[in-house]
Amino acid sequence: MTDPRDLRIAELEAQSAIDKARIAELERKVEELTQLMLSLKEQLNRNSRNSHLPPSSDGPGARPSEKGKDEKQRKRGGQPGHGGHKRDLLPVDQVDKVVELYPAKCESCWAPLPEVRDEDATRYQVTEMPPVRPHTTEFRCNGVTCTCGHTTFAKTEGVVPASPFGPRLMALISLLTGVYHLSRRKTVALLRDVLGVQLSLGAVSAVEARVSAAVVPAVTESWSKVGDADVKHADATTWLLVGKLRSLWTIATKAVTVFKILVDGSAASVKPIFGACGGILVSDRATVFSFWSMSLRQICWAHLLRRYVSFSERDGPARAFGEELLDLTALVFRYWQDLKAGKLDRATFRAWMKPVREQVEKCLARAAAAKLKDVSGACADIIEHKEALWTFVDREDVDPTNNHAERELRAFVLWRKKSFGAQSERGNLFAERVMTVAHTARKQNKNVLAFLTDCCAAKLAGTPAPSLFASAGA
Repeated sequence: MTDPRDLRIAELEAQSAIDKARIAELERKVEELTQLMLSLKEQLNRNSRNSHLPPSSDGPGARPSEKGKDEKQRKRGGQPGHGGHKRDLLPVDQVDKVVELYPAKCESCWAPLPEVRDEDATRYQVTEMPPVRPHTTEFRCNGVTCTCGHTTFAKTEGVVPASPFGPRLMALISLLTGVYHLSRRKTVALLRDVLGVQLSLGAVSAVEARVSAAVVPAVTESWSKVGDADVKHADATTWLLVGKLRSLWTIATKAVTVFKILVDGSAASVKPIFGACGGILVSDRATVFSFWSMSLRQICWAHLLRRYVSFSERDGPARAFGEELLDLTALVFRYWQDLKAGKLDRATFRAWMKPVREQVEKCLARAAAAKLKDVSGACADIIEHKEALWTFVDREDVDPTNNHAERELRAFVLWRKKSFGAQSERGNLFAERVMTVAHTARKQNKNVLAFLTDCCAAKLAGTPAPSLFASAGA
């Protein structure tokens, strides 16, 4: 006969097993929710200091207070001891009108004074903008009737320009929309209010297309210069074409900047714009750059810094690794700044950087071996790029950051935020071409409006296009 107590024990053991399974399932769900919460918290706390996000994406309070320990803030404006700046006077040969002022009587004896010029007279200048009126040329093609009764009309070919707008006006329109990023509607309003020029939105678009074609030789020349450069910086951001994502790339050197809008950011799309892959490439650790030799790269330390900040904002061992890497990175930048300021020579800089390099790589190796989620994998990837971490130590022409390319992209990023990209492939071409010309012209100390005007004039006349890299006296 079965003992009821045994049945009860079996029943309790079965219930216990069910409870244990339920507890294990609840613990698993708690762990999943905890990880999800941490992941969402990390995403919520992302800003320009700890990720690739631009400063413009930071919300209120994203950056820590800049107050010192005494919680005092500096007053707005110039600080005590600041030398200040003033507007320089124009040279005399650039002054349109001179008004000579003379004292009438002596301040001591009140005797009349002659008007004698003082070579050291105090000069004041007032600049005014005269009313601007557009200059319009009208061509009248007359028809003359011969005694035979036939009417012959004057030929327009080679006499009447192909465009109803002159080269300087076309250059100004493209400068406003493609460089200063005014909307076409605001450009139409500005030209009407300031210059008295009447044109339609469609005319602005047509002018952009003409200017885009006119600057092709200058853009081609710029790409050639980039390919020959010993050091180049590269970075990318998103662009929009009729609301669809595109990839906007820049390659920048000290002398030239080029832009290219691609279908996507894949290696197959990106690699062709880099040509023969010569020189040192300064960039982030994006896998798209795997086609470039690691020995000819410099990984951006500003990107690494933001990554280490994100480590330091975690809990547990990740925080310790992040803080250690931040301390070592601070040394890297301090020594670099001292080198640039002339406080260190190159030999001393290299000697001081040697132990820093060893400590950084050891810390990364320990972090990679710690099997920390979202930390160890990143550190392992950085170690794979260690050959490209220290190029700036040995090369005098290489910087440790990719800030140059990021600054060049910033204007395009702001343009995208205002205009939501382009609405046609023609718009894409205009954007990348006119920005290439503008950024490179400024690096070459050329007036952007004047150069665009020369390009348009050459296109209309069928003469060779001007060079972005020709000296002023050439």
